[in-house]
Amino acid sequence: MNSNFADRMGSVHKSFIREILKVTQDPSIISFGGGLPNPASFPVLEISQAAEAVLRESGEDALQYSTTEGYRPLREIIAQRYARRGLKVSPDDILITSGSQQGIDLTGKVFINKGDRVLVERPTYLATLQAYGLYEPQFRSIPLMEDGPDLAALERELDAGVKMYYAVPNFQNPTGITYSRRKRQDVARLLNDYGVVFVEDDPYGEIRFMGEDLPPVKSMTENSVLLGSFSKIVSPGMRLGWLVAPPEIMDKVIVAKQATDLHTNYFIQRVVHRYMADNDVDAHIGKIKALYREQRDAMVAAIGRHFPEGVQCTKPEGGMFLWVTLPEGFSSVELFDTAIKERVAFVPGRAFFADGSGDNTLRLNYTNSTAGAIEAGIERLGNAIRRQLAGSACVVR
Repeated sequence: MNSNFADRMGSVHKSFIREILKVTQDPSIISFGGGLPNPASFPVLEISQAAEAVLRESGEDALQYSTTEGYRPLREIIAQRYARRGLKVSPDDILITSGSQQGIDLTGKVFINKGDRVLVERPTYLATLQAYGLYEPQFRSIPLMEDGPDLAALERELDAGVKMYYAVPNFQNPTGITYSRRKRQDVARLLNDYGVVFVEDDPYGEIRFMGEDLPPVKSMTENSVLLGSFSKIVSPGMRLGWLVAPPEIMDKVIVAKQATDLHTNYFIQRVVHRYMADNDVDAHIGKIKALYREQRDAMVAAIGRHFPEGVQCTKPEGGMFLWVTLPEGFSSVELFDTAIKERVAFVPGRAFFADGSGDNTLRLNYTNSTAGAIEAGIERLGNAIRRQLAGSACVVR
C-alpha cells in the first residue's frame, strides 16, 4: 500500500501539538501545550444574535454558494481596520480563507516548487513547516533576536538566493518575540532590494496588551502577502481568516483556492460580518487584551518563583505564548515525559525548528489557563525541571 502514496507524504509528519493534545485529555493534567484562546473571550450571545439575524433577514442567500473572494462587506470591514493600523488596502486585495492556516497553504501552492529555498525564522510556526513541507522545499532558517531576525543572517540567505520568506512579526508563535520598528524597516528594505516574496503571518497583531502598536511590514514591502485571522478576536471554531495580496498574486491565489474548496463557508462569513457590524468589536478586543495581560503576568511571575536560575523566558507584549530556554544539553523532549508524571504539559521546542535544533527549548501557552492553574502548573513544571537537572550533566548557573 505504501507504494501508492505520493512521495511528499514521506517527509511530512503529523502535527506534534495535535498529538500532544491527545495526551492531555486527562483533566488532572494542566496543559500549556495547545495554542487555545480563552473560551471566556468568545462572544457567544452576540454570535447567536448575529446568526439569528442573518437567517431571519437573508437566510436563502446566506445558505447559497458564493464567490471565491468572499463576502464583500466583510472584506470592507477588514480593509477599514487595516487603514486604522496604517495600511491602505482595497477590499479587492482581500480574500476570505478557511482560517489563516489555509492562507499559508495557498501561498505554498502558488509559490513553492520542489527544491525551492524557503526562508523561515528559527524557531518558526510548526504548522507552516507542515503545510509548506508538502511542496518539498529546502527550508533555510535565520535566528531570532529579542527585536526580530538577525539581519546579517537574513542578508546572507537572501544573497544566496531564496524564493520566499515566511515570518510572524507580531508576538511570534512560538517565541512571543515582536519585530521592532527599526527591524521592520530593515527587513522590508532587504526584501525589496532582493525582490523576494514576503509572507507575513499576523494572527496576533490585534491583541497587543503592552507597548506601542507597530505597522505591518507589508506597508513597507512591494511583493508581499499578509495573513490575518478572526480566530483570536472572535472564535477559532469558525475557521475564518483572510489573505491580503496585490492583484498579480491574488489572481493566482484565487485559482488555487477554487481548486481547493470553491469558497470559504459563506454563512459563517455573513454571521461574522453581522457580528462586526452590530457590536463594539474594539471594546470586545480590549477585554481579551486585559484578560491575556493578566494571564501573561501570572505566568511570568510564577516562572520567576518556581523555575531554577539559569532558565530563561521571553516576556511578550501581546499574543498567546512565551518561550523558555533551558541550559545547553538539556532535552525538553525528555522533560516532557517527566512533566507528564508531574501532571503538566507543554510543547517541546524542537518541533518549531526546520533544522532539527532547539532541544533545550519549549513553548508555553498562557491564554487557556486560570491564574490558579498557571501557578500550580508552573510550580509542577519547575519541579520537573529540577528532577531532570538532578539526573543530567547540565549545569545551571
